[in-house]
Amino acid sequence: MRSRRRVKWDAGGVRALRHHLGMTQQEMAGELGVRQQTVSEWETGSYRPRGPSATLLSLVAERAGFQYEGGPPEEKGDAQVIPHAPLARGSTVHENRAKR
Repeated sequence: MRSRRRVKWDAGGVRALRHHLGMTQQEMAGELGVRQQTVSEWETGSYRPRGPSATLLSLVAERAGFQYEGGPPEEKGDAQVIPHAPLARGSTVHENRAKR
């Protein structure tokens, strides 16, 4: 099993991932099992994903072909996104996983 690097998700990274997936905040919240308000708080920087939420975001990003090199804003600034092919329009992370 390959070890995963711990990504520190910041507001820009969460927003970039959501856009990469072509989802609304509500859709992303539904996929992750959190409230829409939680996704909004992550994207505005009020809170950061941590623990299981951060791990789940990293897994979703990996499966969607999204690479994110994040860190605290004072260290890295906004998200440095390395784009890859996005999910098909209207496709969900779960559907994409089933196709593999």
